[in-house]
Amino acid sequence: MTANILDRLRDLDTCALSDALDALGIEGAISGILCLSGTGPVAGRALTVTLRAGPAPADAPKVHLGARAIARGGTDSVIVVDHPGIDAGGWGGVLSNAAHEAGIAGTIVNGSSRDIDEARALGYPVFARGATARTARGRLHEAATGEAIVLQGVTVCEGDYVLADRTAVVVVPQGRIEDVLRAAERIAAKERLMTEAINAGRPIMDVMGADYEDMLDQMK
Repeated sequence: MTANILDRLRDLDTCALSDALDALGIEGAISGILCLSGTGPVAGRALTVTLRAGPAPADAPKVHLGARAIARGGTDSVIVVDHPGIDAGGWGGVLSNAAHEAGIAGTIVNGSSRDIDEARALGYPVFARGATARTARGRLHEAATGEAIVLQGVTVCEGDYVLADRTAVVVVPQGRIEDVLRAAERIAAKERLMTEAINAGRPIMDVMGADYEDMLDQMK
């Protein structure tokens, strides 16, 4: 069942998925997170990591951020990192190597990542808001793995469905995935027909008229 859902998700782009979420009144689109490595798109189930600024508490286990998520993840996992926004890498090269070896689909960081050339050489997908050379050591610590996080107003829970491409990141609550996929597939099919009509010479004003403007209302 999950494999079929992920195959359907991979056949879409984030714009069709975002439009479907809008039609259904669900918040899920996250802008400004860029594809820094890998060819994309990336689809999978969210495995969340919560980072906080500053060194780890003295009594915390000495485990580098992200390591627990990699150990728990698998081929359908997308690691989603909640980053406090300071200039320090919320992901790095050793982690990319470990995630690549584990077959994890990719990593999304709501902040900076580092060792991007290393991730590119591996072909491992990293999406982040930017790049930095500054280490997380002493600057960031992992506060939790697997707990709900909020990115740009979008709540991400472990097991939610994630699609990331060169446009955006979109998160779909796991309990609404079928509704959202059905709406997104209808939107994508309608837009393919519109593109075919334009390529066949039909005037743009005819193709993108009232029917297009009201399209999302038709998906409810």
